[in-house]
Amino acid sequence: MGNPQQVKYRNIGDFLEDLPESELNIVNYLREIILENAPECVEKLAYNVPFYYRRYRMCFIWPASIPWGSVNEGVALGFSYGAHISGLEVIPKQEVGRKIYYSIEEVDKQEVIRLLNEAMLLDEEIYTRKRAK
Repeated sequence: MGNPQQVKYRNIGDFLEDLPESELNIVNYLREIILENAPECVEKLAYNVPFYYRRYRMCFIWPASIPWGSVNEGVALGFSYGAHISGLEVIPKQEVGRKIYYSIEEVDKQEVIRLLNEAMLLDEEIYTRKRAK
């Protein structure tokens, strides 16, 4: 069937080099906030975009220029269990929730930190529940 994405980035650097400047600025700022406030998270490419893992897949950054992700404009900051986090647009029939930023000025650092903290709590709760079984 082949790769429907038509591209496979080798690393985060390759991904960043391919972004238009307007998206790159937002992506870099979101990455900075995540890596600074969730230093235990590991950043890895999945679906050719940066995902952040703690115990499980926790969140991701998806720019509109990566066409296979249903983001038409801007840059989405998505959360794997976002349906359980307040203030996010929940993708129908999924647990995923997201917030889309159209400019770097729209990124409220304190709100992103709050979302990250909620996501880390959920990540830990899920881990604890699974271990208790």
